[in-house]
Amino acid sequence: MGRVVRLVAVPEGLPRPEDFEVVEVAVGEPGPGEVLVRNRYFQVSARLRTLFAGGVEGAPLPPVRVGEVPPSITVGEVVAVGDGVALRVGELVSHWAGWREEAVVPEAGVTPLGDALPDPVAHLGSTWTAYAALTKFAKLRAGETVLVTAGGSGVGSIVGQLARVLGAGRVVATARTREKARRLVDELGFDAAFVVGEEPVEAADVIIDNVGGAQLRAVLDVARPGARVALVGALAGQVDGSGTEAPVEIDSFGLILRGISLHGVTTRPDQHERDEWLARFGDWLRSGALTFPHVRVPGIDAAPRALQEVFEGRHLGTVVVEL
Repeated sequence: MGRVVRLVAVPEGLPRPEDFEVVEVAVGEPGPGEVLVRNRYFQVSARLRTLFAGGVEGAPLPPVRVGEVPPSITVGEVVAVGDGVALRVGELVSHWAGWREEAVVPEAGVTPLGDALPDPVAHLGSTWTAYAALTKFAKLRAGETVLVTAGGSGVGSIVGQLARVLGAGRVVATARTREKARRLVDELGFDAAFVVGEEPVEAADVIIDNVGGAQLRAVLDVARPGARVALVGALAGQVDGSGTEAPVEIDSFGLILRGISLHGVTTRPDQHERDEWLARFGDWLRSGALTFPHVRVPGIDAAPRALQEVFEGRHLGTVVVEL
C-alpha cells in the first residue's frame, strides 16, 4: 500500500488544494520487466495547469483527468525488481509516475541516475533545458547581455547562473514582485532584475523567455539588433490565462528589420548529450560555480498546497516535495 495524490475536480482557474485528495492505494508487486520504486522526491510545476486544462496537442504529457495522479519528474530508490530486470535493488532512478509514495514502473520507463550529481534532488531541475536554450538555440557568445524572464522560476534561476559560467558579460531578469527581484540580485547574482509593468526592461543580445504573453512583447520591444530569443515556457498562460494558451501580439516588421530570431526550445537530450551535461553540471555544482536553487516541502500531504504556492510566486527556484 502507498499514498497518492489524485485530482478530484477540474480546477476552475488556478488549482486549489481542495481540487485534490491524498488516498492510500494498493501498489502491488513488480511483474516481469517492472520495478517497484520508493519515491524520495517529486517536482511541483506550473506546467500542471496546462494538463488540468485539457493539455496542448503535441505536448509530451497527456491531460490529467479527474481521478488521475498528476505526473512529474520523480526521484526514487528501487526496492524490488521483476524477472528479467537489469536494475538492482538500491539504485536511484528517475521516472514520471508522479505524485505518489511508491510506484510500479516498467524498466524502460525509469532512468538510472548514478552519482554524476552530488545531490539527487538536482535531477528534478530543468537544467538541461536551461543549458540547451543558451547554447543550442540562443547561441550565447562571450560578453553578451542575457535577459531571462521569470528569473526566479525553476528554469530562470539556473539560466542566470549558467549564462555567467558560459561567459555572458551581463545577466538580467524580470520578476513578478520587487521582493523577488531583490532576491535574484542578492541570492543568485543577477546584475539587475526588473518588475515588468513598473519599470523599463533592459535591452539584451540573448533572451530566454519563460513567460510569453505581454512580457514577451515587452522584452522584444527593447531587444538589440540581431538578438536571439529562446522560447522555453508560457507562464503567462498558466498563471493568468486559460492554461493552454499564452497569446501575444508582436510587431513582426520590427523583428525582421532588426534581425531578431525566435526559437522554440523543444529538444530532449540523447544519451550522449545527457551524460555529457550531467558530468558538466555535477562538476559545476561540486566546485560551487553553480547552485541548484530549490525549496523542499516535506510530505505528500503538502503537495497540493505547494502547487498553489508555485502559482502565487512564493518560492525561488524549483519546488520539490520530499517524502
